[in-house]
Amino acid sequence: MIEHVNELGAVPPPVEGRSPGNAAVAVWSLDTTLDVVGGLPVSGAAKVLDAEEQERAGRLVRPGDRHRYVASHLGLRVLLGMRLGLAPERVVLVREECRCGRGAHGRPAVAGGGVHFSLSHSGDVAYVSLAGVPVGIDVERLPSAASVADVLTSLHPAEAAELSGLPAADLPAAFARVWARKEACLKATGTGLALGLVEPFVGAAADPAPVPGWDLYDLPAPAGYAAALAVRSRGVPA
Repeated sequence: MIEHVNELGAVPPPVEGRSPGNAAVAVWSLDTTLDVVGGLPVSGAAKVLDAEEQERAGRLVRPGDRHRYVASHLGLRVLLGMRLGLAPERVVLVREECRCGRGAHGRPAVAGGGVHFSLSHSGDVAYVSLAGVPVGIDVERLPSAASVADVLTSLHPAEAAELSGLPAADLPAAFARVWARKEACLKATGTGLALGLVEPFVGAAADPAPVPGWDLYDLPAPAGYAAALAVRSRGVPA
């Protein structure tokens, strides 16, 4: 497990945290209920977010959901700008080609490269990872028993068997751990959920199962959440 997660709050991040190195991985968490993120007010997001981000935010009916989305994307832009030496509004985001062959629906990326990143938000929490190699991150709020039952059979058969053997009280946390690991890998590859949830096998045990080509880690998370990070292994082409 990676033991340290930076916390992005209302004030801008410290200058000394700007450049951990080309291949270094930085992980940040964010409370998405904040009204100011990294020095940027959520109420002024229209000056910072691009047209696509604003359009997606506008489709969210509930004000709370819209606020959390905007806060998470402001946080992402603050951190990317910090790494790239740009103002947050100057960061240009694009989509890579999807590996499932459906056009530009793959991993989000910075135009021109310079850093790989991943963003995930669930409930009132967002996680961001920045790296010099492809990376995926996921945070999940612990699900209800009904939600677990609905999805359990969609997982790898070995994962479903592991989870089914657990006491009922342990199942939500273990399921969230599996889901976060799997989503982190799928985000890192840019595949997403298009090809289902069977692969990759990540396991339900305390430590993630090996995933060829990727280093998979559980992350510290607030009570009621699980989080995971997938990073391209050294020597593996991007």
